[in-house]
Amino acid sequence: VQLQASGGGAVQAGVSLRLSCTTSGRRRFSQLAIAWFRRAPGKGRQYIGAITRSGDITNYANSVKGRFTIFRDNAKNMLYLQMNSLKPEDTAVYYCVKMGAVTVTGQGTLVTVSS
Repeated sequence: VQLQASGGGAVQAGVSLRLSCTTSGRRRFSQLAIAWFRRAPGKGRQYIGAITRSGDITNYANSVKGRFTIFRDNAKNMLYLQMNSLKPEDTAVYYCVKMGAVTVTGQGTLVTVSS
């Protein structure tokens, strides 16, 4: 399976942005538990949150809880990361990752938040 994140861009602090994640390959989208990670300039990879295959359960890192929401539309094979009240410290490359015994990291999308 391959994953691709999109929707990044340069925004001002305080605004909202929605990232998308699409997949391709033999695995059905609804069979994939997916997480979002990010990597800020000069820092290690940071877990943001994850969602179950059905989308009924989500989990978030404390740093984004209450501001970021992960949801999915299995009928459209789409997964989203809704980011509200963006801060400069949210600047990073964002990745969607297939979780499980074998993890697959997709191509990321850059989000730049200026103050």
